Amino acid sequence: MIVLLVTCLVALLSPSVHSAGSSADYTHWPKIAPTFCNGSKQSPINIVTSSVQGNSKLTSFTFTGFDDNSTFISITNSGDSVVVSLDDEKVAVKGGDLPGLYNAKQFHLHWGNGSSSPGSEHTVDGKQYPMELHIVSVHSKYNGSVSAALAANDSTGLAVLGFFIEATSEQNKTKSWDILTSFLTSIPNSGSTTTDIMDQITLDSLLEGVDRTKYYRYQGSLTTPDCNEVVIWTVFKDPIKVSQNLIKRFSTTTNFKAASTSVLMTNNFRGVQPLNGRVVTSQVPQPAGRAHQRLHPPQPYPALPGWKPVELYSICWIR
Repeated sequence: MIVLLVTCLVALLSPSVHSAGSSADYTHWPKIAPTFCNGSKQSPINIVTSSVQGNSKLTSFTFTGFDDNSTFISITNSGDSVVVSLDDEKVAVKGGDLPGLYNAKQFHLHWGNGSSSPGSEHTVDGKQYPMELHIVSVHSKYNGSVSAALAANDSTGLAVLGFFIEATSEQNKTKSWDILTSFLTSIPNSGSTTTDIMDQITLDSLLEGVDRTKYYRYQGSLTTPDCNEVVIWTVFKDPIKVSQNLIKRFSTTTNFKAASTSVLMTNNFRGVQPLNGRVVTSQVPQPAGRAHQRLHPPQPYPALPGWKPVELYSICWIR
Protein backbone atom coordinates (compact mmCIF):
# COMPACT_ATOMS: atom_id res chain seq x y z
CA MET A 1 0.00 0.00 0.00
CA ILE A 2 2.82 2.41 0.87
CA VAL A 3 4.57 1.69 -2.43
CA LEU A 4 1.32 2.31 -4.34
CA LEU A 5 0.73 5.63 -2.59
CA VAL A 6 4.30 6.73 -3.23
CA THR A 7 4.00 5.83 -6.91
CA CYS A 8 0.75 7.81 -7.27
CA LEU A 9 2.20 10.84 -5.54
CA VAL A 10 5.31 10.82 -7.71
CA ALA A 11 3.15 10.55 -10.82
CA LEU A 12 1.04 13.51 -9.74
CA LEU A 13 3.83 15.87 -8.83
CA SER A 14 6.78 14.77 -10.93
CA PRO A 15 5.66 13.66 -14.40
CA SER A 16 8.40 12.45 -16.70
CA VAL A 17 8.52 14.99 -19.49
CA HIS A 18 12.22 15.37 -20.20
CA SER A 19 12.33 13.28 -23.34
CA ALA A 20 15.52 14.94 -24.50
CA GLY A 21 17.13 15.20 -21.09
CA SER A 22 17.26 18.96 -21.17
CA SER A 23 15.67 21.92 -19.44
CA ALA A 24 14.72 23.20 -22.90
CA ASP A 25 11.84 20.69 -22.96
CA TYR A 26 9.69 23.04 -20.91
CA THR A 27 9.08 25.18 -24.02
CA HIS A 28 6.82 22.40 -25.32
CA TRP A 29 4.74 22.09 -22.18
CA PRO A 30 1.94 24.47 -23.27
CA LYS A 31 1.20 21.91 -26.00
CA ILE A 32 1.30 19.03 -23.51
CA ALA A 33 -1.00 20.72 -20.98
CA PRO A 34 -2.53 23.79 -22.63
CA THR A 35 -5.07 24.37 -19.84
CA PHE A 36 -2.42 25.41 -17.35
CA CYS A 37 1.12 25.44 -18.78
CA ASN A 38 0.38 28.60 -20.75
CA GLY A 39 -1.46 30.26 -17.86
CA SER A 40 -0.81 33.70 -16.40
CA LYS A 41 0.46 32.60 -12.96
CA GLN A 42 3.22 30.21 -13.86
CA SER A 43 6.29 29.20 -11.86
CA PRO A 44 9.19 29.57 -11.40
CA ILE A 45 9.93 33.30 -11.60
CA ASN A 46 12.84 35.67 -11.34
CA ILE A 47 12.52 37.58 -8.07
CA VAL A 48 13.51 41.21 -8.56
CA THR A 49 14.37 42.35 -5.06
CA SER A 50 13.89 46.05 -5.83
CA SER A 51 10.24 45.34 -6.72
CA VAL A 52 9.42 43.17 -3.72
CA GLN A 53 6.75 44.68 -1.46
CA GLY A 54 6.66 44.37 2.33
CA ASN A 55 3.85 42.43 3.96
CA SER A 56 3.44 42.57 7.74
CA LYS A 57 1.25 39.44 7.66
CA LEU A 58 4.21 37.28 6.66
CA THR A 59 5.07 36.15 10.16
CA SER A 60 7.06 33.14 11.36
CA PHE A 61 6.09 29.56 10.49
CA THR A 62 5.37 26.66 12.78
CA PHE A 63 7.09 23.52 11.49
CA THR A 64 5.83 20.19 12.81
CA GLY A 65 7.85 17.00 12.41
CA PHE A 66 10.83 18.71 10.81
CA ASP A 67 12.98 17.38 13.67
CA ASP A 68 11.60 13.83 13.43
CA ASN A 69 13.84 11.25 11.74
CA SER A 70 10.95 8.80 11.28
CA THR A 71 9.14 10.91 8.67
CA PHE A 72 11.08 9.85 5.55
CA ILE A 73 9.25 6.99 3.82
CA SER A 74 11.26 6.43 0.64
CA ILE A 75 13.52 8.02 -1.96
CA THR A 76 12.58 7.57 -5.61
CA ASN A 77 13.92 8.38 -9.07
CA SER A 78 10.76 9.80 -10.64
CA GLY A 79 12.24 10.14 -14.12
CA ASP A 80 12.71 13.89 -13.84
CA SER A 81 13.80 14.37 -10.23
CA VAL A 82 14.76 12.69 -6.97
CA VAL A 83 11.70 12.56 -4.71
CA VAL A 84 11.67 11.84 -0.98
CA SER A 85 8.20 10.86 0.21
CA LEU A 86 7.20 12.03 3.69
CA ASP A 87 4.74 10.83 6.30
CA ASP A 88 2.17 13.61 5.95
CA GLU A 89 0.52 12.65 9.23
CA LYS A 90 3.69 13.72 11.03
CA VAL A 91 5.04 16.59 8.92
CA ALA A 92 3.15 19.87 8.56
CA VAL A 93 3.58 23.62 8.30
CA LYS A 94 1.37 26.54 9.27
CA GLY A 95 1.73 30.26 9.92
CA GLY A 96 3.47 32.69 7.61
CA ASP A 97 0.03 33.92 6.45
CA LEU A 98 -0.81 30.50 5.02
CA PRO A 99 -4.60 29.98 5.10
CA GLY A 100 -4.52 26.95 7.37
CA LEU A 101 -2.46 23.85 8.09
CA TYR A 102 -0.58 22.14 5.26
CA ASN A 103 0.58 18.52 5.40
CA ALA A 104 3.95 17.87 3.77
CA LYS A 105 3.79 15.08 1.19
CA GLN A 106 7.29 15.06 -0.28
CA PHE A 107 10.32 17.04 -1.26
CA HIS A 108 12.21 16.90 -4.53
CA LEU A 109 15.15 18.66 -6.11
CA HIS A 110 16.17 20.49 -9.27
CA TRP A 111 19.73 20.84 -10.48
CA GLY A 112 21.93 21.73 -13.43
CA ASN A 113 25.00 19.88 -14.63
CA GLY A 114 27.43 19.47 -11.77
CA SER A 115 29.88 22.33 -11.50
CA SER A 116 29.50 23.45 -15.11
CA SER A 117 26.04 25.01 -14.89
CA PRO A 118 23.52 25.94 -12.16
CA GLY A 119 20.03 24.48 -11.97
CA SER A 120 17.73 26.21 -9.49
CA GLU A 121 14.29 27.01 -10.85
CA HIS A 122 13.73 30.36 -9.18
CA THR A 123 16.31 33.08 -9.59
CA VAL A 124 16.98 36.23 -7.59
CA ASP A 125 17.92 39.33 -9.58
CA GLY A 126 18.92 36.97 -12.37
CA LYS A 127 21.15 34.80 -10.18
CA GLN A 128 20.60 31.06 -10.56
CA TYR A 129 21.79 28.79 -7.75
CA PRO A 130 23.31 25.32 -8.27
CA MET A 131 20.20 23.52 -6.95
CA GLU A 132 16.77 24.06 -5.44
CA LEU A 133 14.75 21.94 -2.99
CA HIS A 134 10.94 22.00 -2.93
CA ILE A 135 8.84 20.75 0.00
CA VAL A 136 5.33 20.11 -1.35
CA SER A 137 2.42 20.36 1.10
CA VAL A 138 -1.35 20.07 0.66
CA HIS A 139 -4.03 21.96 2.62
CA SER A 140 -5.42 19.84 5.45
CA LYS A 141 -8.99 20.26 4.15
CA TYR A 142 -8.07 17.85 1.33
CA ASN A 143 -7.09 15.11 3.81
CA GLY A 144 -3.70 14.58 2.23
CA SER A 145 -5.05 14.23 -1.31
CA VAL A 146 -3.02 16.20 -3.84
CA SER A 147 -5.31 15.04 -6.64
CA ALA A 148 -8.30 16.53 -4.80
CA ALA A 149 -6.54 19.89 -4.51
CA LEU A 150 -5.68 19.82 -8.21
CA ALA A 151 -9.22 18.80 -9.20
CA ALA A 152 -10.65 21.68 -7.17
CA ASN A 153 -8.34 24.11 -8.99
CA ASP A 154 -7.89 25.76 -5.60
CA SER A 155 -5.29 28.54 -5.77
CA THR A 156 -4.42 27.82 -2.12
CA GLY A 157 -4.58 24.04 -2.40
CA LEU A 158 -0.83 23.50 -2.25
CA ALA A 159 1.96 25.28 -0.43
CA VAL A 160 5.50 24.75 -1.67
CA LEU A 161 8.54 25.77 0.35
CA GLY A 162 11.50 26.51 -1.92
CA PHE A 163 15.10 26.47 -0.72
CA PHE A 164 18.11 27.49 -2.78
CA ILE A 165 21.21 25.32 -2.52
CA GLU A 166 24.65 26.88 -2.73
CA ALA A 167 28.01 25.14 -3.00
CA THR A 168 30.41 25.24 -0.07
CA SER A 169 33.86 23.85 0.64
CA GLU A 170 33.01 23.15 4.29
CA GLN A 171 32.58 19.38 4.32
CA ASN A 172 31.68 19.08 8.01
CA LYS A 173 28.46 21.07 7.56
CA THR A 174 26.85 18.72 5.04
CA LYS A 175 26.72 15.36 6.87
CA SER A 176 22.97 14.94 6.30
CA TRP A 177 23.42 15.69 2.62
CA ASP A 178 26.18 13.10 2.46
CA ILE A 179 23.70 10.56 3.84
CA LEU A 180 20.93 11.68 1.47
CA THR A 181 23.09 11.53 -1.66
CA SER A 182 24.51 8.14 -0.66
CA PHE A 183 21.13 6.63 -1.63
CA LEU A 184 21.36 7.93 -5.21
CA THR A 185 23.34 4.86 -6.26
CA SER A 186 20.32 2.77 -5.22
CA ILE A 187 17.96 4.68 -7.54
CA PRO A 188 19.95 5.29 -10.74
CA ASN A 189 17.07 4.73 -13.16
CA SER A 190 13.54 6.07 -13.52
CA GLY A 191 11.09 4.17 -11.34
CA SER A 192 13.67 2.81 -8.92
CA THR A 193 13.04 3.40 -5.22
CA THR A 194 14.31 2.41 -1.79
CA THR A 195 12.99 2.66 1.75
CA ASP A 196 16.46 2.39 3.31
CA ILE A 197 16.38 6.15 3.89
CA MET A 198 13.96 5.70 6.79
CA ASP A 199 15.20 6.85 10.23
CA GLN A 200 18.39 8.31 8.75
CA ILE A 201 17.97 12.10 8.64
CA THR A 202 15.53 14.94 9.40
CA LEU A 203 14.26 17.90 7.41
CA ASP A 204 15.79 20.24 9.98
CA SER A 205 19.23 18.74 9.40
CA LEU A 206 18.93 19.22 5.63
CA LEU A 207 17.83 22.84 6.11
CA GLU A 208 20.57 23.68 8.59
CA GLY A 209 21.78 27.28 8.45
CA VAL A 210 18.65 28.69 6.78
CA ASP A 211 16.86 31.52 8.58
CA ARG A 212 13.27 30.43 8.01
CA THR A 213 11.86 33.79 9.06
CA LYS A 214 13.21 35.44 5.88
CA TYR A 215 11.37 34.59 2.70
CA TYR A 216 9.55 35.72 -0.45
CA ARG A 217 5.89 34.96 -1.19
CA TYR A 218 3.89 34.86 -4.41
CA GLN A 219 1.05 32.97 -6.08
CA GLY A 220 2.08 30.48 -8.75
CA SER A 221 1.96 26.99 -10.17
CA LEU A 222 3.55 23.58 -10.22
CA THR A 223 6.73 23.71 -12.28
CA THR A 224 5.97 20.51 -14.22
CA PRO A 225 2.92 19.60 -16.32
CA ASP A 226 0.10 20.09 -15.83
CA CYS A 227 1.55 23.30 -14.32
CA ASN A 228 -1.62 23.74 -12.22
CA GLU A 229 -1.90 27.25 -10.79
CA VAL A 230 -2.73 26.06 -7.28
CA VAL A 231 0.44 26.89 -5.35
CA ILE A 232 1.26 29.40 -2.63
CA TRP A 233 5.00 29.76 -3.09
CA THR A 234 7.40 30.53 -0.25
CA VAL A 235 11.00 30.98 -1.40
CA PHE A 236 13.50 31.34 1.42
CA LYS A 237 16.23 33.94 1.10
CA ASP A 238 19.07 32.06 2.79
CA PRO A 239 20.53 29.17 0.77
CA ILE A 240 21.34 25.72 2.10
CA LYS A 241 25.10 25.12 1.99
CA VAL A 242 26.06 21.79 0.38
CA SER A 243 29.54 20.71 -0.69
CA GLN A 244 30.22 20.80 -4.42
CA ASN A 245 31.05 17.10 -4.67
CA LEU A 246 27.65 16.18 -3.21
CA ILE A 247 25.85 18.51 -5.63
CA LYS A 248 27.67 16.79 -8.47
CA ARG A 249 26.34 13.39 -7.41
CA PHE A 250 22.83 14.26 -8.61
CA SER A 251 23.89 14.91 -12.21
CA THR A 252 26.34 12.00 -12.42
CA THR A 253 24.37 9.21 -10.72
CA THR A 254 20.73 9.42 -11.84
CA ASN A 255 19.18 8.85 -15.27
CA PHE A 256 16.06 10.22 -16.94
CA LYS A 257 14.78 6.84 -18.11
CA ALA A 258 14.50 3.27 -16.86
CA ALA A 259 17.46 1.95 -18.84
CA SER A 260 20.91 2.47 -17.37
CA THR A 261 22.14 3.50 -20.81
CA SER A 262 19.80 6.49 -20.97
CA VAL A 263 20.86 10.11 -20.66
CA LEU A 264 22.08 11.29 -17.27
CA MET A 265 19.57 13.45 -15.42
CA THR A 266 20.92 16.98 -15.84
CA ASN A 267 19.30 20.42 -16.11
CA ASN A 268 15.96 19.18 -14.74
CA PHE A 269 14.62 22.66 -14.15
CA ARG A 270 12.02 24.83 -15.83
CA GLY A 271 13.02 28.29 -17.00
CA VAL A 272 11.60 31.39 -15.32
CA GLN A 273 8.12 32.48 -16.40
CA PRO A 274 6.58 35.95 -16.89
CA LEU A 275 5.33 37.63 -13.74
CA ASN A 276 2.25 39.03 -15.54
CA GLY A 277 1.51 41.66 -12.95
CA ARG A 278 1.85 39.43 -9.91
CA VAL A 279 3.31 40.98 -6.79
CA VAL A 280 6.11 39.32 -4.85
CA THR A 281 6.04 40.14 -1.16
CA SER A 282 8.37 39.63 1.77
CA GLN A 283 8.21 39.87 5.54
CA VAL A 284 8.64 43.38 6.96
CA PRO A 285 11.90 43.61 8.94
CA GLN A 286 11.60 44.94 12.47
CA PRO A 287 13.29 48.38 12.59
CA ALA A 288 16.52 48.10 14.54
CA GLY A 289 15.72 51.10 16.74
CA ARG A 290 12.30 49.79 17.71
CA ALA A 291 13.62 46.33 18.43
CA HIS A 292 16.38 47.80 20.56
CA GLN A 293 13.89 49.87 22.51
CA ARG A 294 11.73 46.85 23.18
CA LEU A 295 14.63 44.77 24.40
CA HIS A 296 16.24 47.58 26.38
CA PRO A 297 13.61 49.94 27.88
CA PRO A 298 14.72 53.47 28.74
CA GLN A 299 16.66 53.78 31.99
CA PRO A 300 17.05 56.92 34.17
CA TYR A 301 20.30 58.78 33.67
CA PRO A 302 22.75 58.15 36.52
CA ALA A 303 23.30 61.06 38.92
CA LEU A 304 26.62 62.83 38.43
CA PRO A 305 28.80 63.75 41.43
CA GLY A 306 27.88 67.17 42.88
CA TRP A 307 24.61 67.42 40.96
CA LYS A 308 21.36 68.08 42.80
CA PRO A 309 17.84 67.58 41.51
CA VAL A 310 16.18 70.75 40.28
CA GLU A 311 12.44 71.29 40.19
CA LEU A 312 11.14 72.74 36.95
CA TYR A 313 7.96 74.76 36.62
CA SER A 314 5.95 75.65 33.58
CA ILE A 315 4.39 79.12 33.49
CA CYS A 316 1.39 79.75 31.27
CA TRP A 317 0.27 83.29 30.41
CA ILE A 318 -3.47 83.75 30.11
CA ARG A 319 -4.67 86.73 28.13
